[in-house]
Amino acid sequence: MKISILLPYKENFSPNYPGAVSLFVNDTLKLSQYKKNIKVFGNTSYKKKFSRNYKNIKLKKIFFGSQSENYMDEFIKHEKSNPSNIIEIHNRPHYLKYLINEGVKSKFVLYFHNDPLTMTGSKNLSERKYLVDICEKIIFNSLWSKKRFLENISAGSVNSEKLIVIFQSASKNKINLKNKKKWITFVGKLNKSKGYDIFGTAVLKILKKHKDWQAIVIGDEQRDRITFNHERLKNLGFLEHNKVLNIFKKTSIAVACSRWNEPFGRTSLEGSANACAVIISNKGGLPETVTNAIILKKLNPKELHKKIEQLIKNKVMRSEYQKLAYKNFYLTHKYSSKLIDKYRQEILFSANKFNTPKKADKLRIVHITNFNERHDGRLYFNTGRRINNGLIRLGHSVLEFSDRDIQKYYKNYRDLSGTKKLNNKLINTCYNFRPDMLVLGHADSIFPQTLRDLKKNYPNLKIAQWFLDPLNKKGPDFVKNKQRILNKVDYVDKNFLTTSPKVLHFIKNKENFHFIPNPSDSSFETLNNFDKSCNMDVFYALSHGVHRGVLKRGKFDERINFVSKLMDITPNIKFDIYGANNVQPVWADNYLKAISNSKMGLNLSRGEPIKYYSSDRITQIIGNGLVTLIDEKTFYRDFFNDSEMVFYKNVSDLAEKIIKISKDEKLRKLIGRKGKMKYLKHFNSTQVAKYIINKTFKSDKKNSDFFWDK
Repeated sequence: MKISILLPYKENFSPNYPGAVSLFVNDTLKLSQYKKNIKVFGNTSYKKKFSRNYKNIKLKKIFFGSQSENYMDEFIKHEKSNPSNIIEIHNRPHYLKYLINEGVKSKFVLYFHNDPLTMTGSKNLSERKYLVDICEKIIFNSLWSKKRFLENISAGSVNSEKLIVIFQSASKNKINLKNKKKWITFVGKLNKSKGYDIFGTAVLKILKKHKDWQAIVIGDEQRDRITFNHERLKNLGFLEHNKVLNIFKKTSIAVACSRWNEPFGRTSLEGSANACAVIISNKGGLPETVTNAIILKKLNPKELHKKIEQLIKNKVMRSEYQKLAYKNFYLTHKYSSKLIDKYRQEILFSANKFNTPKKADKLRIVHITNFNERHDGRLYFNTGRRINNGLIRLGHSVLEFSDRDIQKYYKNYRDLSGTKKLNNKLINTCYNFRPDMLVLGHADSIFPQTLRDLKKNYPNLKIAQWFLDPLNKKGPDFVKNKQRILNKVDYVDKNFLTTSPKVLHFIKNKENFHFIPNPSDSSFETLNNFDKSCNMDVFYALSHGVHRGVLKRGKFDERINFVSKLMDITPNIKFDIYGANNVQPVWADNYLKAISNSKMGLNLSRGEPIKYYSSDRITQIIGNGLVTLIDEKTFYRDFFNDSEMVFYKNVSDLAEKIIKISKDEKLRKLIGRKGKMKYLKHFNSTQVAKYIINKTFKSDKKNSDFFWDK
């Protein structure tokens, strides 16, 4: 078995002037279980190399042509004489097409260390889709760079299993805060892109005022040279990496104030790992490098000066940031190396696992809802599937009748919407299957007359209807949603709503209407974020319609105003937002991967809050172990207490509670754990399915078996 790592041409895999790629490869290689099988290929003029696993590709001087192509030609010679099982290519997407064209048959893994949209071979949509097709895995060093790669790509059009975020890593050594010196450190290129002019201007004012503090600058720049002079500003130039780390160990304040969107920043990463109080700009993937940092609201010398001075004057505050950064730091070399070896193992020893479903032996049920077959799994994780799973777990024989798919595939010039065929097909299905029960979920194209005829032909047939959409007068589509429910009410035995029927004045026969929670499902809600360290604080996702799958031009959602205000008043909180600001919505497995990196989830639905209503996002937030942030006007305190959910009065109240939880990992994990345990125990899909059947076939008496039946 052989794994080859191909570095970019001229990447110095050497202690002398190494790049971020070389540092990452070297640090994770040392801990890999496959290190004896790995060979690193690169090109450097330095004699001293990081590892014996390294093979330097020597190149002859050429006067015409591309030295980069020459580099690839030499690598391919090595590859053809001794083929690799896996080739891992770092930061050069255009190398892949070259390898494919030359007939290299290995399995490919591509690493992005920079913005994919700025790199040759991944700038346009077709190039990125090509990369997904030919690679076994594509690795990103931040969520930001992954989002950039997916820009204008519909989530369902790519295999999410191939797209992985593996953050760069750092050594976490024992640090004694008593040994910290009054140093303010800047590491990186000394240019405007890195914000060195901002740092220098701010720190000169600091040094003038605070005589016992020093500034340490590590780095150089040949082209965009910026110079600041002060007797207590020490410019050390380029240093070997171990010397840089020794300086971080003594540093009190580390600054990374980049102007450009850094995919990932080593200064903030290593500063955090060495218990520095870190100040960063909110650019690119920088906020993902640290768990606790001061994030500059405005990127200018005045704002940076203000934040540095706060830390200098307030020793308690400085110490708290140092302790939190160190305590919550988890992006170690061991952590990243395990993730790398995990995908290597998947590629080398992949195997499929299948689950055998239980046999059904009770009621015959036709479940009529949109099972979204035509969306290729993008909308698989929906409420219809959850309820369907619950019905099956109870031992019933369930026939899935996907109304929207049937309409789509059977429409013709005589039946443009496919509705006639749909209703005829349901009648024929009932004739053949002879169900005991019909369960309808948003089955708007089933005619009331069809239900009337089925009731007439099968007198013992029971019909139930569940409905998830908002029913607030001041909410979206109120008139339409109300009519969707009432349209079939004469032929439906029981109706089940995710809003409390008690507050819906348009319902006359309330005895036929019951509240159900959005059901969780243990096979869907598989994450336990309370058991892991998370890089982002608050997750929120919205869409302009599940069936569109992408943002709609010109459409505005009022929830953006709330979220924008919340972000403005919590500048040091890291938000992971989808479905806004040109970031496309995420679905299915991409959604799970996105949500897996956040501590808290904002459960904000459209329209004004109404008793018990929530969109189904609540199941994905609380069910995966995130702290659920919910408006207290939903009355979910009837079911949960403050140690299981976080209830807020308004945006200011919410901001305070988010800030508190972001600083208290113990509290965050406790609420996440207790919330999930309670929700999955009482509000799971099996319980909801059982409740629907019990209420439809049996009495309307309150049943203590169902936690929400109040």
